Amino acid sequence: MERFQYLHEGTSGFRGFSYFMADHGVLKIKAYNDKILILLTVAAVISLTLGIYETVSGGSSVDWVEGVAICVAIIIVVTVGAANDYQKERQFVKLNKRKDDRQVKIIRSGKSIQISIHDVTVGDVLHLEPGDAAPADGIFISGHGVKCDESSATGESDQMDKTGGDEVWRRIQDGTATAKLDPFIISGSKVLEGVGTYLVTSVGQNSSFGKIMMSLQTTNETTPLQVKLGRLANWIGGLGSSAAGLLFLVLLIKFLAGLSGNPHTPAEKGQEFLDILIVAITVIVVAVPEGLPLAVTLALAFATTRMLKENNLVRVLRACETMGNATTICSDKTGTLTQNKMTVVKGTVGLRDRFASDHLFSDGKGVLEPTSKVFGRLSRSAKELIRTSITLNSTAFEGEENGVTTFIGSKTEVAMLTLAKEQLGLENLAIDRANFRLKQIFPFDSGRKCMGIVIKCGSGFRLLIKGASEIMLEKASSTIANLSKDQFDVKALSTEDKHSIEATIEEYAQQSLRTIGMLYKDFPTWPPPDAKTLEEDPKMAAFDSVFHDLTWIGIVGIHDPLRPGVIEAVAQCQHSGVIVRMVTGDNVITARAIANDCGILREDEDIVMEGPKFRQLSQEEMNTVLPKLRVLARSSPEDKRILVERLKHLGETVAVTGDGTNDGPALKIADVGFSMGIAGTEVAKEASSIILLDDNFSSTITALMWGRAVNDAVKKFLQFQITVNITAVILTFVSAVSSDSNHSVLSAVQLLWVNLIMDTLAALALATDPPTKKILDRPPQPKSQPLITINMWKMIIGQSIYQLVVTFTLYFAGMRILNYPPSRRLQLDTIVFNSFVWMQIFNQFNNRRLDNKFNIFENLHRNLWFIGRNTSMLGSYEDLLYLTAVARVKIVNESRKSNHDLRHWVGHANFLDHLTRPSTIAENQQKIFQLSLGATPKIASEPSVEVVEITDDDI
Repeated sequence: MERFQYLHEGTSGFRGFSYFMADHGVLKIKAYNDKILILLTVAAVISLTLGIYETVSGGSSVDWVEGVAICVAIIIVVTVGAANDYQKERQFVKLNKRKDDRQVKIIRSGKSIQISIHDVTVGDVLHLEPGDAAPADGIFISGHGVKCDESSATGESDQMDKTGGDEVWRRIQDGTATAKLDPFIISGSKVLEGVGTYLVTSVGQNSSFGKIMMSLQTTNETTPLQVKLGRLANWIGGLGSSAAGLLFLVLLIKFLAGLSGNPHTPAEKGQEFLDILIVAITVIVVAVPEGLPLAVTLALAFATTRMLKENNLVRVLRACETMGNATTICSDKTGTLTQNKMTVVKGTVGLRDRFASDHLFSDGKGVLEPTSKVFGRLSRSAKELIRTSITLNSTAFEGEENGVTTFIGSKTEVAMLTLAKEQLGLENLAIDRANFRLKQIFPFDSGRKCMGIVIKCGSGFRLLIKGASEIMLEKASSTIANLSKDQFDVKALSTEDKHSIEATIEEYAQQSLRTIGMLYKDFPTWPPPDAKTLEEDPKMAAFDSVFHDLTWIGIVGIHDPLRPGVIEAVAQCQHSGVIVRMVTGDNVITARAIANDCGILREDEDIVMEGPKFRQLSQEEMNTVLPKLRVLARSSPEDKRILVERLKHLGETVAVTGDGTNDGPALKIADVGFSMGIAGTEVAKEASSIILLDDNFSSTITALMWGRAVNDAVKKFLQFQITVNITAVILTFVSAVSSDSNHSVLSAVQLLWVNLIMDTLAALALATDPPTKKILDRPPQPKSQPLITINMWKMIIGQSIYQLVVTFTLYFAGMRILNYPPSRRLQLDTIVFNSFVWMQIFNQFNNRRLDNKFNIFENLHRNLWFIGRNTSMLGSYEDLLYLTAVARVKIVNESRKSNHDLRHWVGHANFLDHLTRPSTIAENQQKIFQLSLGATPKIASEPSVEVVEITDDDI
């Protein structure tokens, strides 16, 4: 059989599966793989070649420097882009490693324990339960009714029945084996039914699932927001490219028209042409907002990392941004709204023996007897009946957690096992189970809301069933009259008896208790002669054919307190415009009580409905009911799926929580699916987009806040980036066209520096603002809302007009305003550039807010990325202007006593909406700036500056 090929492979743990990151070289190549940057590099190299030729031929000795400066600027842009990509990939690799880690139940040294999936090794024996995803390949040892969905590994959609390896081997030797016998467990397959164990034979990269995953290593998926921003970036880039093309055409015509009277050498003319080409290409570089997709990627990387620290493990990136616009949350009750720390606090054995835990005696009808007193007077046979109903009819097991022996499994089953240990003489769960011979197991099914087991009892067989109390009562036809006798006196359940039990169920439910009923029935043979048998195994009975006319044992009430902070979290959701709906399998009375306790039910018009009634509604009736529906009780996973579908049909953005295997469809079709990290099955986790590591509803508030923060971060950067692009492109275009020398007020090197600082690094600064509680003060945004809102357009247009007015005023009227002679044109250009830069710096602060509030510095101290980025940028800018220039320029006749008052005040006016009178600007700053970047000063005759060699003593 070909599946045996895996038996000899793989001895190391699941950790053998590797997560690859591209190295720095690959990331740099990826960052450089841009047609515009390559074209700019070619132009810069040609400029460098012509400059060197000029120097060698005795012409200008510094024309080559501008080509070097542009090449250096390109290297810096590529390096910074690669560094951002590396940081992003590093965050996502960490996230993927955490996402794949989970706890699995294994048997080692004869004990059942829980370990990390990364610690599973060949030779371990793993437990299988409904909802599990097999972490490794192996051979099925033993179990009952195990069926697996192997479609993810084999592509076959059929449910595969598993047979023990020893049985298959025996059948092979006997010659009775058939193709349907399958003892192999394939990693990645989902357990649909049954329980059992299997022996691990291969793990990690050597397992079948590992090999598939290794061949499918891909980058993270593109989110809808990234797609939208990519389209917007292409559109903006197209406009910028058109402007650059028009600029090149106009300057080329001017250049060609002036060739006849141009006294320069051919090399100098070639350099002038290249200057035109380089400026046009640089305009394209600036106009293309490559920071837009980067902004959402950085925001997602930052948000998912922070969310992980707050117990939200994001599996699907799109869910992070989608959650920000969620309009409704359909939440489970158990473990999500409640603590999932269950204890049996009340109960009734038979019809009359009512008990309560020591701290809960009164129920308003008198004092109940202590639990120990009631169980103390039960007969040995009665205790054994209840104990076996609890211990055998359970998938929980006894293991160690943090060195303490405890029960591990479903919290409901743990609560009942604890009762058996404290009151029914349970000492060792494994030994107790070993003393009975199992005939058939009916695993828990969320549709019928119960589970059962058949054991050998004396000369016959005993069926033990436990589940939702009202469903159990429907199937009961008799009860035990006196549980203090060893010989059970079974009598028929009268109508009065049923009413009494129903009243008890309602009483417990009103106190927010989960009620579990227990039934049994004895059979002389198994399967019973009148029972329908399973097609795949005639020795097994179909559950529905034996699930009737059972004997009532009793009922227990299980208390599961609300989680701390749930009431506040529900109130916060409602305050932020998000409707919270509770979808639970509990009965309607319990569900209503819990919903009232946590604040989900607030108005008399709010509707509470049961699943069976909900399913019978027509679409028109559902559309009428859904806006007011707050609680769906006794619901099945199918009810939850229908609810999600109808809510989405009504235009809602739906988030859903789920933990069971059958919750998979609802989690999958929801806009955002939350699975439970503790109580959730692996099927539910793989169907979800976010895993709540603490199973806490309050963690959905964290996801809501970060989702809105991601959307806000993108809008902040979008608003800022478009303003920079509009101002830079128009300023470059107009100044170049109006200049006699075809030179823009912003040189190619300056534009590249602006592109680096105002694009790539600004994305990092604006995409990392953490959310505050105030982000919940607004309703969710509708799906139809555009990326750029009216308020954003007002900000973009207003800022662009303001910045263009300031820069054009300085450029065209600055000489007259400042009383500068024509020889100080370079100083004026410096003022224009500095004013432009400072306006962008202060506009970043403006764009930290989208709500038009005045305090733009609010919570600035919480964003160290923003502070660090601006501090380093300002420091490097000042160093660029002054310190670097010391190594190349010696100021002879000018001092630097002038200050930056004008450019500082212009920047301040950007957010204070007023201008102040300019004062003196340091002369020669433009020449210093050009030389510090390697650019060539165009006024070689300036008498106040000479290029000299600086010694250490001079510095």
